[in-house]
Amino acid sequence: MKKKTTQFLVTASLVLLSFKTHKENHQPKLYSKITQYIREAEKDFDKIPAERKIQLQKITTYIQASLAKDHKANLVFICTHNSRRSHMAQLWAYAAGEYYGINHVASYSGGTEVTAFNPNAVKALRKAGFQITVKEEGTNPHYAVKYSEELPALIAYSKKYTDSANPSSHFAAVMTCSHADVNCPVVFGASLKISTPYEDPKDADGKPNQEAVYDERCKQIATELLYAFSLVKQQN
Repeated sequence: MKKKTTQFLVTASLVLLSFKTHKENHQPKLYSKITQYIREAEKDFDKIPAERKIQLQKITTYIQASLAKDHKANLVFICTHNSRRSHMAQLWAYAAGEYYGINHVASYSGGTEVTAFNPNAVKALRKAGFQITVKEEGTNPHYAVKYSEELPALIAYSKKYTDSANPSSHFAAVMTCSHADVNCPVVFGASLKISTPYEDPKDADGKPNQEAVYDERCKQIATELLYAFSLVKQQN
């Protein structure tokens, strides 16, 4: 009887350990539409200009160094109005981290001014597969953004990069627009400043090609951040 009890306890412990290990190693699944979007974007890695890849490699290096030193990495994507490009970058950084299984990388966004998360940018992200719903109405709406059924929603709204929702130190400031890049020679609290400016899709607002331009910018930002995160995966 004692032998059987011992065998039972050993078996139960192994099952529990196996379950715990599986749970710890489990990587949440992205929505299928986002996964398909990412797989298409990966095909364009070779189309990224060499000079852009140099800047994107800086994101990779920062993530690797921060994870090695602090076991976490913070990215703050900054654009003047925090309405379009910086939001797209923040959300694609989260999706890229989940897709490549790179944990403990948190991304944020902010501006030098407060406006609103632009509806055209929201639409482009929805088309890419993000599920975005209005959480709070107003001139600066708060959106709940989901990219996986297994993960809690992210709350997106326009804010200054110094907002209390963002880290005040130990982060890489990734400049997504040239205006903010030039007018913020120093980003307070940042460990590193990286310039990856994108053309503003706002220039197409109200024009026949508006939707196409927003879709193009969304795809470009996704492709470049996926590239940066893929290098983290490859080099680990």
